[in-house]
Amino acid sequence: MRADARRNVERVLKAAEELFADEGLSVPVDMIAARAGVGVGTLYRHFPTKEALFTAIVVAHLESLSARARDLAASEPGEAFFTFLREMGEMAARKRDLADILARAGLFTVETCPVKQQLQEQFETLLERAQAAGAVRPDVTGDDVTALLMGACLTGGEHGQPAADVMVSVICDGLRADHRR
Repeated sequence: MRADARRNVERVLKAAEELFADEGLSVPVDMIAARAGVGVGTLYRHFPTKEALFTAIVVAHLESLSARARDLAASEPGEAFFTFLREMGEMAARKRDLADILARAGLFTVETCPVKQQLQEQFETLLERAQAAGAVRPDVTGDDVTALLMGACLTGGEHGQPAADVMVSVICDGLRADHRR
């Protein structure tokens, strides 16, 4: 790809990410092109549909989360798990597009998005390590934690970042092994 085309793609991705995060998936494509400073034809040349554009952004976020989970795996198990949960919650609450994708989990299947499988496996590893270290309650599953986090981010996102942070903090406290009743 030529340097100017690469810059156009980067500008489109940045503009789309900002608009999707601010306004959700319903933002018009022409608004994305205008914010990026390119024509609609340029946008469509690289991303034939809004879904393709959204997919590129979400895949990049999933890759970033996957890399972060991999990095945290070298840390103390309990701290790694809770740090990852807090960071996922912060990102999802700030970016409405991620909250939308979490709500539509079936859109990105393991078959269509292999990085999703990687992320799930790394998340399960963080959870299992934290449980084995006695930092997380042994009676919760990855699906339980994901459902709690999705609910907190979707609800908290409607009420702003501070509300989402409080909800994620409460979830973390409830998951700690020393808080079991």
